[in-house]
Amino acid sequence: MTPLHFTRRATLMAMPAAAAIALAGCASFDGTIPAQSTLHDANRLAASEALDRHAVSPANWPSARWWQRYGDPQLDQLVTEALADHPSLAIAEARVRQAAAQGGIADAARSPQIAASARNIRQRYSEHGTVPRPLAGSWNVFNEATLNFSHEFDFWGRNQAAVDAALGQLRANEVESQSARLVLASGVVQTYFRLAQAYRQLDLAMQVLKQREELLRLTRQRVEVGIDSDIDLKQAESAIPSARQQIAAGQEAIALIRNQLAAMLGKGPDRGLALERPALALERAAGVPSTVPAELIGRRPDLVAQRWRVEAASRNIAEARARFYPNVSLVAFAGLQSIGLGEFLHAGSRIAGAGPAVSLPVFDGGRLRGNLGARHAEYDLAVEQYNQTLVDALQDVVNQLTSMQWLEEQRGQQAEAVRVAEGAHVLAMQRFRAGLGTYLQVLIAESQVHSQKKLLIDLDARAMQLDAHLIRALGGGALDA
Repeated sequence: MTPLHFTRRATLMAMPAAAAIALAGCASFDGTIPAQSTLHDANRLAASEALDRHAVSPANWPSARWWQRYGDPQLDQLVTEALADHPSLAIAEARVRQAAAQGGIADAARSPQIAASARNIRQRYSEHGTVPRPLAGSWNVFNEATLNFSHEFDFWGRNQAAVDAALGQLRANEVESQSARLVLASGVVQTYFRLAQAYRQLDLAMQVLKQREELLRLTRQRVEVGIDSDIDLKQAESAIPSARQQIAAGQEAIALIRNQLAAMLGKGPDRGLALERPALALERAAGVPSTVPAELIGRRPDLVAQRWRVEAASRNIAEARARFYPNVSLVAFAGLQSIGLGEFLHAGSRIAGAGPAVSLPVFDGGRLRGNLGARHAEYDLAVEQYNQTLVDALQDVVNQLTSMQWLEEQRGQQAEAVRVAEGAHVLAMQRFRAGLGTYLQVLIAESQVHSQKKLLIDLDARAMQLDAHLIRALGGGALDA
């Protein structure tokens, strides 16, 4: 039997024995505290009655390009630009690549490892060591070049658990990237709604200026015929600058919102200057599907990401437990070795070897138990964060529905308030033209109309905002993209 065959046979015979001996002496789990948290079942959280009570209308889940429901091509373009170029998305993508690289590192541990090494060392050999005479006590050159092979037998699943944990973290980061897209798209949409609101408020301010200019013209006529005094004229004249100031404030608000939108796109202020007046149209308010609790956990990116973190934490526990067991590997090498350069490349300088390598944790001062305890706590933390995210998600949906329901009541009452104020203003103007009313009465009536219309504009804008908030709360279709 050749030495190589003998070595291979000895290796195969020694490995089971080494594993059995090592397993018998592995570290103890005594004193470790297991994970204690459990995942909430979404369907067991009482939400169906609240959803049914406040549902605006039945609906499908939001589509991937949900902002198109507002019927404004300019808004579509803005969201598309933001999702293509914004730095926050680049950060999220970098985290995905980082997690993918970590997964690759973990996966590499399951593959055979081959490495080359070479040494050329001039050294003095001990006169009392293992090197015999005539080399003992002399200086010489030691040469070695080997190709080294190693492969770990993952008997206890440690490496596989590490790979699974890295994969869970990768998927969590991928979903977080989609969550960042949803947050950015929602932010652009909400800011665009504010731009539309600012334009409507500017329209109202210009309408007020026109009314006050007409009131000033009538006051001058009344002064000429002796109905009003110069005091009334001065009051009418002083109201004009105030109205123009409101117009200037509205134009400032529009310019600032344009700048904000440009920044949200990751562009310079000139991009905001190119924006035209919004042309939004919403035919029907958003509604909720009938299966919100059951399917919300698969639709909201934050919930999906947190669920993957729970999965990664559970695999980290398995990896930490596997560290208590022996690490069994097969190692081998082949190469050349000589003392002195003259014989280094000769056939007689060949070396080779193979055999099992066993690493056994026996006493480590509690390091392994501490690591396992930390992984259990990490799992509990991930589970409780998931549970809290689930509760917050359901509350988020119901909050939007509640506000949408009561907002309709508020808009109805406010529309009635506008109608009454406009009627009072018409009567005041009629009396003023007929010489029966005073400037102060007209001004008060006009102020009431202005205030009530401004409140109605704010409520209309909030209706649009709540619609978008509800879509975001439902996950925004991000996972359908």
